[in-house]
Amino acid sequence: MKKKIIVLGTGFAAFRFIKKINRNLYDVTIVSPRNHFLFTPLLPSTTVGTIEFRSIIEPIRNVAGISFHQSYCTGIDAAEKNISCRDEDTGREYKLGFDYLVIAVGEVTNTFGISGIKENALFLKELSDARKIRTKVIDCFENASLPGISEREKKDFLRFAVCGGGPTGVEFAAELHDFIEEDVKRKYRDLAGYVEIILIEARDSILATFDKKLSEYAMKIFRRQNIVLKTNSLVSEVDKEYIHLKDGTSFKYGLLVWATGNTSTDFVRLSGLETDKRGKIITDGFFRVKNNGGFFDYIYAVGDCASLRDKELPATAQVAQQQGLFLAKYLNKKTGEGKAFNFRNLGMLAYVGNRKALADLPQYKGTGFGTFLFWRSAYLTKLVSFKNKALVLFDWIKTFVSGRDVSNF
Repeated sequence: MKKKIIVLGTGFAAFRFIKKINRNLYDVTIVSPRNHFLFTPLLPSTTVGTIEFRSIIEPIRNVAGISFHQSYCTGIDAAEKNISCRDEDTGREYKLGFDYLVIAVGEVTNTFGISGIKENALFLKELSDARKIRTKVIDCFENASLPGISEREKKDFLRFAVCGGGPTGVEFAAELHDFIEEDVKRKYRDLAGYVEIILIEARDSILATFDKKLSEYAMKIFRRQNIVLKTNSLVSEVDKEYIHLKDGTSFKYGLLVWATGNTSTDFVRLSGLETDKRGKIITDGFFRVKNNGGFFDYIYAVGDCASLRDKELPATAQVAQQQGLFLAKYLNKKTGEGKAFNFRNLGMLAYVGNRKALADLPQYKGTGFGTFLFWRSAYLTKLVSFKNKALVLFDWIKTFVSGRDVSNF
């Protein structure tokens, strides 16, 4: 008789696990409020229409031989081996039993408790976030196009602030710059001169996890593109009109995108499982969840929500994918423990605008147009289905030939 595996989540770790687990050995059920896998490295490209939204998602129900429930998991009963679930749409609550539980719920954007962020800023974690940003960007230009708008008001509408100098914030700022240079100057000719992009970063440099020379190159490129860099800057408060910094300065904004890092979900915090100081679930080298000095042999945690007890790994897609693959192979073998997980660092890529990118790989450090081509080809090969590859390639060609769509709907 097949053992029952329940997987919580549909992110990189969960999706890789689902694709590789032997469904001849296990009945697999996925529980998640999101019924698709999202290729997040290309999410910033959707915010301005370089790529269309549906080009970077893969429906979970396309995976053969699994069951799926679009719900939130609200609790875990480790002793009874069941979970409690709730469907937000209908309010229906139910329980599911399991033989093995895989927790891969990821994390949420960290607001650091700063007043006004949740109410006034836009995040960039999900496709719905990207859609809101895309709508807001076009609204800012349409508002600035209204008759009787003063120059000062135009500048305020078209001041785009990005908080967070990591890959997400940097790539969004780069995509926004490309949109202005390639589309706004043609479609909103009178407004291009009023646009200002401001990148706010708490550290003294952007892309701090990259090689120092690559980080300095990115900052040089951004300054050349007239993107204002406010490094060593901390946001103290945000209201409907102004961003207030801790150095006492304030400025009006038309759009604020908050991309400052992640923190654990309410589910993880309230799960009753042991977590580290960052709020991540503690696991051993085989991703078994810690339990009163020992480890469960039927509850596992992978991806951004998990923390190996003896090493700290970056919260990146490649880490999550490798963890999901390792756990699937581990459960498929069912014979002994073998070797514990060992992360293989494949390097990092980032787009910095104007068809230039960075590559920080173990064997190679690169910048410029050639690296941009490598960046695109690498992401194209990493997309999970032929459909995604074809759609993204078509979107890139379409954008190059006819520009980005500035319709709002």
